[in-house]
Amino acid sequence: MPHPHVPTKPVLSGSVFPDFGAVGGSNELESIIGALLTVVLILAVLMLIVCAIMWAIGSANGHHQVATKARIGVWTALGAAALAGAGVAWMNWLITIGGQL
Repeated sequence: MPHPHVPTKPVLSGSVFPDFGAVGGSNELESIIGALLTVVLILAVLMLIVCAIMWAIGSANGHHQVATKARIGVWTALGAAALAGAGVAWMNWLITIGGQL
């Protein structure tokens, strides 16, 4: 028997894409979020490529300060991509709560 304080239905649905039907003006919101997510992911990938190349060059030539800064750039790019992906799930949760108010 489940605990009374534990929800019986799953917290996350099978789809990660936000339910924009619960909010007025959803067409504009969907296009803005899609454009921003695309820009963030493209910039994160470009930053990841450039920093990885600089990390390799700096390490190969003994420039440890350059390699360290490039390594920080790689981790920052990976973090930005992860946050952009998690932002979709967070937006879905916020829209679900907003639709219930």
